[in-house]
Amino acid sequence: MGGESMANAAKKQFAVIGMGRFGLSVATSLSSMGFDVLAIDADEHHTQAVANQVTHAVTADSTDEDALRALGIRNFDVVVVAIGEDIQASILTTLILKDMGGPLIVVKAQNELHGKVLQKIGADKVIFPERDMGLRVAHHLTSPNVLDYIELSDEYSIVEMRVSSEMVGKNLKELDIRARFGCNVMAIKRGSKMNISPAATVPLTEEDVLVIVGEKGDLTKLELAYAEE
Repeated sequence: MGGESMANAAKKQFAVIGMGRFGLSVATSLSSMGFDVLAIDADEHHTQAVANQVTHAVTADSTDEDALRALGIRNFDVVVVAIGEDIQASILTTLILKDMGGPLIVVKAQNELHGKVLQKIGADKVIFPERDMGLRVAHHLTSPNVLDYIELSDEYSIVEMRVSSEMVGKNLKELDIRARFGCNVMAIKRGSKMNISPAATVPLTEEDVLVIVGEKGDLTKLELAYAEE
């Protein structure tokens, strides 16, 4: 399934609405990972600033349903609503997107109350910036098996990845993650227990979470290879 999963994940297209710090971080992170990204903002200065870092950048009012339809927003796999302090615009945009149907809708919330409203009107996932940095969100969107993503430096990161169905029953020696992707499995979490330097011959179970360190590009290849819808 590895190659097929990677191909399917690579086809995903993302739209990010709102080019504040959070939206810009998500959009540029997704773009740097090789995905098609449409950046949308009502302020032309914001779209001009990000134009060279994403696939397309468009100045548009996301509370205008006709404008969103003209952009073909229903054809995207995921839409991230990252509108800043304008809670009314955030809610209205989410309502319009939900009514249009199609994409997975991920919305940034300003506070818990805003988050509850977004969930009630149909947001598929609500993001709180203080808990979910842009890069972590990008990795979670592209590989649902990824539970956490921590930057160690400009080159290296650690990822916690749920064992995929393809990995279940296999051991680390059979998966050969180091040789195939250049990444190292530091530990295996099973429930509340952490197995440091796990034996290479122990079969993995669906409850296991792999703690893996590697260069960012290598980790991205690993995540996409085992991505599951």
